[in-house]
Amino acid sequence: MIGQLTILAPGLLGGSIARAAREREVARRIVIWARRPETRPALAAQPWCDAAAESPEAAVHGANLVVIAAPVDAIVPLAAQVGPHLSPGAVVTDVGSVKGLIAREAPGAVGKAAHFVGSHPMAGSERTGWEHGSAALFDRRTCFVTPLPATDAHALAVVSHFWRDLGGEVATVDPDLHDQIVAHISHLPQALASTLCAFLSTKDPAWRDWAGGGLKDTTRIAGSDPQLWRSIFAQNRDPLLAALRQFQTELAGLEQALSHRDWDAVTALLARGQDYRKNLRS
Repeated sequence: MIGQLTILAPGLLGGSIARAAREREVARRIVIWARRPETRPALAAQPWCDAAAESPEAAVHGANLVVIAAPVDAIVPLAAQVGPHLSPGAVVTDVGSVKGLIAREAPGAVGKAAHFVGSHPMAGSERTGWEHGSAALFDRRTCFVTPLPATDAHALAVVSHFWRDLGGEVATVDPDLHDQIVAHISHLPQALASTLCAFLSTKDPAWRDWAGGGLKDTTRIAGSDPQLWRSIFAQNRDPLLAALRQFQTELAGLEQALSHRDWDAVTALLARGQDYRKNLRS
């Protein structure tokens, strides 16, 4: 059991971590810091929060494990802010969905006395805010852990066990490989869903009222926070661009097949898509 778990800047993921840690008895004490002063009393009143600190520096005092749940562009600055106040041997991780830059810069930001190990749980929804958190959010969800060759072995074990204790299934990968993977299986779907909705917004507004479940299922994640995804796209720009270009080639193949009435090619593409969808984990 972790003596003190500190969660900085909790949104949906941070709130879910706190709930899961309390329900599963992963930590004796849970301390949270939120950016908005008016949010802190509400957090302090939750049964899964033992204290809501007034500053990040105060929140990490005495912490064994610190989870930075801020947007990706704020993770390294926040790590640098709390670095001088971390206890010797403290372990710091994050939940950012882009890992290359963070994995390279955060270890230096936390200082030599503490250890940083990047991580990214593949969990969440189009909703934001700690109020929508769930203790079951990480159940059987992949949790990427992205160490560097120089990462402390004990710190790596602490972070890996932490996600397993919350119900996740840990996959240990290189940070740059992680960014390539999520560019295809997470960031590309977000880009496509948002672009589809942006395109449809240029059509007759009445059409949206006639849409069936297919459009709603396909575009659910288009309801996500635009500022959050802007930061993610900016940090994972190159892998996402590569994925978009490859997808455009696939889409052009469909366009060409339709243009030439090549129904065998259309059927083959639809069948490949069906097979991939059938084999996704439930």
